[in-house]
Amino acid sequence: MSRVFSRQRVLLVTAAVGLWLLLTDGDPASWLVGVPVIALALAYGERVAGPAGTPLSLVGILLFIPFFLRESLLGGIDVARRVLAYRPRVQPGFARYPLSLRSAPARVLFANTVSLLPGTLTVEMRDQEIELHALDMRGDYYTELARLERAVGRVFGEVH
Repeated sequence: MSRVFSRQRVLLVTAAVGLWLLLTDGDPASWLVGVPVIALALAYGERVAGPAGTPLSLVGILLFIPFFLRESLLGGIDVARRVLAYRPRVQPGFARYPLSLRSAPARVLFANTVSLLPGTLTVEMRDQEIELHALDMRGDYYTELARLERAVGRVFGEVH
């Protein structure tokens, strides 16, 4: 397959278009913004990862999407319950989490996903470790981060 139509590129375009459709409920008017945004995101991704990039797993991506949506929903409900309670149940703090993901794109997706999930925020990312801020340090954040790392690992074929 030529460089222009590589399997990875087709997979990335399909994933980006699918994500755009999810985010905009398939509104045809959104494509005026969507096409340039997707093109810029893909161009930036290729610039950062290089033309060879990192191999992706279609199965890993298809498993990651519902995982992310479910965790976002459940995490949002949990955060709302904690902060809206009569006595808010929070104990914010910082922690370090060692990464076992090998590729830089996998580590970046992991760090960005941590920040998108309610109650956690990536503060700093080093080669094999991230520092994060959590809304409640009493929770079992380590187990949750390990689950997320496995899900990201499947996307990049780094099954743990």
